[in-house]
Amino acid sequence: MHDSAGILLTLFIIFVAAQIGGEIAQRLRLPSVVGEIAAGCAIGPSALGWVALPDIATGTPLDVLAEIGVILLLFSVGLETRLDDLKRVGTSAFLVGVLGVLVPFALGAIWAHGSGFDWIRSMFVAAAFVATSAGITARVLQELGVLQRQEARIILGAAVIDDILAMLLLGVVSSLQGGGSVDIGSLAGTLLGAVGFVAVIGWGGTRVMRRGSGWLDKPSSPMSALGIVLALCLGLAYLSMKFHLAAIIGAFLAGMIASETRQRHQLEEQTAPLLAFLTPFFFVVTGAKVNLAELGSASALWMLAVVTAIAVVSKLAGGFLGAIRLGRRGATIVGFGMVPRGEVGVVIASLGLAAGVFDERIYAVIVAMSLLTAMITPPVLALLLKDRNAGTGTP
Repeated sequence: MHDSAGILLTLFIIFVAAQIGGEIAQRLRLPSVVGEIAAGCAIGPSALGWVALPDIATGTPLDVLAEIGVILLLFSVGLETRLDDLKRVGTSAFLVGVLGVLVPFALGAIWAHGSGFDWIRSMFVAAAFVATSAGITARVLQELGVLQRQEARIILGAAVIDDILAMLLLGVVSSLQGGGSVDIGSLAGTLLGAVGFVAVIGWGGTRVMRRGSGWLDKPSSPMSALGIVLALCLGLAYLSMKFHLAAIIGAFLAGMIASETRQRHQLEEQTAPLLAFLTPFFFVVTGAKVNLAELGSASALWMLAVVTAIAVVSKLAGGFLGAIRLGRRGATIVGFGMVPRGEVGVVIASLGLAAGVFDERIYAVIVAMSLLTAMITPPVLALLLKDRNAGTGTP
């Protein structure tokens, strides 16, 4: 039997910590997500210990709540994104997504091999450098009210491509690590399935919704439209995982489909209270997963500094090169938008720890790197976008 009182106390602590952390961050002119992640570090098992995460590798009920929070966040971002807008930046988004995978993977593998890993294990470590956390960047873009900017559309489009390639890459390195050969046919099928899922749902779903959104008004309850699109969100999140993609990709596509309805602004207003309650859990739990005890030595801190530098520079370089047609400032914004790692990097690190690919210290360094990139990016991105807005007169 679950300890209901204990669960409610944990939820209370996380939610209050998120509000306090977010408020402090905003008073320091930082995005609230930075304060929420820092709050997670403070109340997590390796600091105050107010929140217990007994088995990070396999996940906890808190992870489920956090996953729901980030799914709703990407759904809301999709509500503010139109398919036609993404089509206009398709080439740049593709280049950013591809280079944003290849450059971090190459540099990560070289660093891991130089640190003493054989090449196969080095590729597994490098896979943790690859996947951008769309949830963190999306939250910052949403807070700044710049989701309609060209740079934001490129980042969101590239994040979808990034996720497809990251999952494919993980399949390759997992096969090699297990001692087996890479099944090219299976990988090709996975790739085609993932691309086909995004194309059919993204293109077909939006076309169907443009023509038939009137049926959302037929139920008598004023909240029925929200209930229907949330069911679509959960359903596509599930299907997304079946096609070897992150659940947030399906949620984003569901939001993009719903953005084609005439109830779009009503849905945005109705979703806002759900976001205010649930999304902080994702960021606090992300921060709570860092084991600070494993980072107590000078060598571990040096390794963390090097790994974080590689992670930032490699994503920034890949994104910058892919978006260079926007000019230096625009390409820099896109590059930094791709920098944060998050849930996918933590999952890959957990798989590596469970498989014995690396030890607790490397695991802690990879998770901490994911956290640091998530904390570094928001203030830099906010500064770049505000400076750009000030220079162009854009609100």
